[in-house]
Amino acid sequence: MPVVHIYMFPGKTKEQKNELVKRISKDFEEVASIKPESLNILFHDTDKADWGIRGSLASEQTPK
Repeated sequence: MPVVHIYMFPGKTKEQKNELVKRISKDFEEVASIKPESLNILFHDTDKADWGIRGSLASEQTPK
């Protein structure tokens, strides 16, 4: 049973996450013949203060 971990900053709605689950499940089924009921998808909402990127915390990065 495959497990997909998605790490992202907080702020996505339940509806957005639901749409991601549907699309990822569909792709796994089409590409790898893995049925949606056999796939687990875990969301990890990680605060920017807990995420290091480009040599500093994401919370200290200036938006581009």
